[in-house]
Amino acid sequence: MKIHEYQAKELFKKYRIPVPRGGVAFSVDEAQKAAAGLDGWPVVVKAQIHAGGRGKGGGVKLARSAEEVKQTAGQILGMTLVTHQTGPDGRLVRKLLVEQGLDIAKELYLSIIPDRSTAKIVIMASEAGGMDIEEVAAKTPEKIIKVFVNPLLGLQGYHCRQLAFGLNLPPAAIKGFTPMIQNLYRLFVEYDCSLVEINPLVITAEEAVIALDAKVNFDDNALFRHKDILEFRDLDEEDPLEVEASKFNLNYINLDGNVGNMVNGAGLAMATMDIIKLAGAEPANFLDVGGGASAEMVENGFRIILSDPNVKGILINIFGGILRCDTLAKGVVEAATKTGIQVPVVVRMEGTNVEEGRRILAESGLNLITAADLKDAAKKVAEIVK
Repeated sequence: MKIHEYQAKELFKKYRIPVPRGGVAFSVDEAQKAAAGLDGWPVVVKAQIHAGGRGKGGGVKLARSAEEVKQTAGQILGMTLVTHQTGPDGRLVRKLLVEQGLDIAKELYLSIIPDRSTAKIVIMASEAGGMDIEEVAAKTPEKIIKVFVNPLLGLQGYHCRQLAFGLNLPPAAIKGFTPMIQNLYRLFVEYDCSLVEINPLVITAEEAVIALDAKVNFDDNALFRHKDILEFRDLDEEDPLEVEASKFNLNYINLDGNVGNMVNGAGLAMATMDIIKLAGAEPANFLDVGGGASAEMVENGFRIILSDPNVKGILINIFGGILRCDTLAKGVVEAATKTGIQVPVVVRMEGTNVEEGRRILAESGLNLITAADLKDAAKKVAEIVK
C-alpha cells in the first residue's frame, strides 16, 4: 500500500526523523493559511499524488509571497499531473503539501528495501540525490552505496559509519545522520514496509540533515497489524477496478490490453499473461482468484473483468486443486447469467472434478469455447481479439 508524502512525514515525525515544517491543504485558502503559519519565505507547494517525478511534471513549485502561494496552489490543485510514473493519463491533484523553504547545501539519496536474493535488508544511498535513481544506477552505478543488514541482528553502528563515510558527510552532519538512520530503520521494520525512500535527503547550510521528501510503501499482507496505516489509504489514488476487487479479497491488477484473465494462483497467472503475449495479444488484467476461491468470488472476479470496456475476450485458465473445477464452473455460469456476457470466453480447465466442471459449462447454454491446453487457449483468445 502506498501513502502520500505528507502522511509519510507524519510517520517520520513520530520516529524523530527531521522534516521541514509544513501542512497539508485541500484548497487554495488552506494553502495560504499553511504558508502563513511557516513564518518566512520562500515556501514550497507540492502536489500530493502516489507517484514520483512530480517536480519535472510541474507539481512542485516555489512561492515567495502570499500572492504567489495563491497563484501556484490554484494552478496545481485540480491539474492532471503527468510524470514518468503515472503513465500518459496522469493523476488528478486533490491535495497539496505546503512546506518551508530550506537553504540547501547538498542533496543525497537514501532508501531502505528488502533484498530477497540475500534475505537481508539493504540500505541504498548516493551523493546523486534529487535525480532519478534508476538513471544513476544505469549510467554511474559506482555512485550508489549498498549496505546489507541482517534482519536477525539489526542495524549496527558500523553500518551507519559505512553510509556516512560513503556519502562524504561533514562531521557535524554525521552527528544528526546516525540517529536518523537508526530511526528510519526502526520505522521500516516495525511497520512492515516494502520501501522507505528519501529523495532528496538534504544537508542544509547549517549542516542539519533533513528529509526533504518522503516515500513509504507497506506490505499489504501485514496491514492487519497496522490499523492506523489503513486510515492513510486514499482510494482516489487507486484504480477503481482494483479497489472493487479488494472488497472480495481478489488479487487484481488492471493492465492496458484487451484479453481478460481469470486464473487461480499467481504463478499460473503470470505464465498465462506471458503466453497470451506470445500468441500476439495483450493481457487486460492480472486476476488471481486464489486456491480457495468460492463460487461467489469467481462470480465477482468475472463481473470485474467484464466491467473493463477494453476487454474483447476472456481467457479462464484453472488448474483444479483446492479450487475445484466444478466450483469455478458454477461461478462462471452465475456471473455470465447475471451480467449478460457479450464477449467470447475461452476456458481451459484441468484437475479436480474437471469432468463435472465441463459438464456444467456444456449444459449452461452459454457460448463458451473450450481449449485442449494452455497454448491452444491462448491461440484461440488471441484470434478472437484480433
